[in-house]
Amino acid sequence: MTHKPQPTALNLHTKSRLLGVSFDDGSDFEMSCEFLRIHSPSAEVRGHGPGQESLQLHKENVAITDVEPVGNYGVKLVFDDGHSTGIYSWDYLYDLGSHQQEYWQTYLESLKRAGVDRKTDG
Repeated sequence: MTHKPQPTALNLHTKSRLLGVSFDDGSDFEMSCEFLRIHSPSAEVRGHGPGQESLQLHKENVAITDVEPVGNYGVKLVFDDGHSTGIYSWDYLYDLGSHQQEYWQTYLESLKRAGVDRKTDG
């Protein structure tokens, strides 16, 4: 069985609105609050099945106000826009960090297809 990377550090940088996550395989990721919010594992964002995802708009200024541990397997992130559902498992955070550029590009392309300007206030 392959080793699943385990977290060694989790740091919320409130001024820069970044969440830093380090893993025991030496990986270090910094992800913006916006990136984490638009990729929330909640049903509100992801839907209940393929094709039910909800494109998250106008989250560029969102901040994380609290990080709550959930057992040994992840954290719940509380955002200042009121969103606090969805558990970010360590595996999911590792996946987000590992594929951050790709997922971000996909998000920007989704906004473009929807005719939405990311910087426009909602």
